[in-house]
Amino acid sequence: MVTGGSEAVSTEENVVRVDGGRPLSAASVAAVVAACDRAEDGGPAVVRLIVSGVPAQPWPADLDVALVNRWERALRRLERLPAATVAVAIGDCGGPALDALLATDYRVATTDARLVLPAAGGAAWPGMALYRLAQQAGVAGVRRAVLFGEPIDARRALQLRLVDELTDDLDAAVSETGPGSDAGAELAIRRRLLLDATSMSFENALGVHLAACDRVLRRGTEVAA
Repeated sequence: MVTGGSEAVSTEENVVRVDGGRPLSAASVAAVVAACDRAEDGGPAVVRLIVSGVPAQPWPADLDVALVNRWERALRRLERLPAATVAVAIGDCGGPALDALLATDYRVATTDARLVLPAAGGAAWPGMALYRLAQQAGVAGVRRAVLFGEPIDARRALQLRLVDELTDDLDAAVSETGPGSDAGAELAIRRRLLLDATSMSFENALGVHLAACDRVLRRGTEVAA
């Protein structure tokens, strides 16, 4: 059965649990880094994250910019792994839980899930979750959540494509749901092309895409030989 808990990595299956109700800590960073290390060292082809919980108020207590920077860099590494990443969101998700969810490739949420931007200083916490929400769902789709603290419920999140699937079968979601891939570096390249597409001009993107095409063609030639 799926249970809650603090940040931890199940190394056999490479599952990370991120509890948004717990303060962001060095352990939070270490859990994500450990999962990335295992994936990059040829571990399981899929990294799974179980995310849930929202920060208690007041928040963020005992938090400093250096730790936030380390956390964001760990998530950026997760976002660029040569492995598929799948998240399962349970109930309300905010703070570190929301951060981690938005950095994954495929997202499953329970039907009672809500995406919540925690408040800090009287407004939404201005972390990279805000950036990813705007990039992935568009400014209009998340404006009320960012400016007025309105939670994004599961069905709205599905409409905005912030999650890919809704379920109430948590055990199946954690163990089975979501696409796998053994493409390794090729998957990472495709993901990078997608992420860069929204910010690069056609002229700047063309060279990168041609290089990727050339890589595939060369690999095809080597295989044929």
